[in-house]
Amino acid sequence: MTAVLTKPRPIRLKGRSYLALTLTPELPLEDWLVRLDELAALSAGFFLRRPVVLDIEGIELDRSQLRDLVSELCARNVRIMGIEGARTSLLGADLPPAISGGRSTSDIEAPVAEPIKEAVVSESIIRSDPLPIKTTPSIIVTQPVRSGQSLFFPEGDVTVIGSVASGAEVVAGGSIHIYGTLRGRALAGTMGNASARIFCSKLEAELLAIDGFYKTAEDMEPETRGKAVQIWLEGETFKVGSLA
Repeated sequence: MTAVLTKPRPIRLKGRSYLALTLTPELPLEDWLVRLDELAALSAGFFLRRPVVLDIEGIELDRSQLRDLVSELCARNVRIMGIEGARTSLLGADLPPAISGGRSTSDIEAPVAEPIKEAVVSESIIRSDPLPIKTTPSIIVTQPVRSGQSLFFPEGDVTVIGSVASGAEVVAGGSIHIYGTLRGRALAGTMGNASARIFCSKLEAELLAIDGFYKTAEDMEPETRGKAVQIWLEGETFKVGSLA
């Protein structure tokens, strides 16, 4: 009788899907890594905290070359969660596990270098002791974020003039403003900004996150769903306030 009463509860296992970047290297690897560095240089932290799958299908690599490639990516803060298209003989305990069966989504837009514009300054407004001006980078997206799309802006705030569909995600280094229904995932403050907030006109989110703290749909209070709200952190606790 005692043994039955003290028997521990079974471990709960849940399935959950996440969007991941897929990197498909090309030979020669040295040239491909140079291009990867150029891409990352356009947006600091582009790969930071993003799950990445390495797809090497059709590329002739031996075990040593694959291990070196994963090490090179790791040194660039690209964390490989799994390897797709690899022969079983190539993998081992010192490499990420094999992964397969991923469903393709629309392409994630890579950062683009903006042209440098010459500034024309009138001599009459030049000061010997100019006042410092602090600006917060932000972007405005004037169309809905569709299912399977990932909007990633680690430099600052993101404003979406429209809805975020189920299966889509918005990731921002600052706050997130959704002028529509938030059905997908919103991850704010991803660069360590605990003061970031999430605003939306209608909350139907699959997942919310601020500064690495997560709240899934099943953990959200029922009375907040379908409402215009703002979400912020107090310590490690999510707070929700009405926008009405």
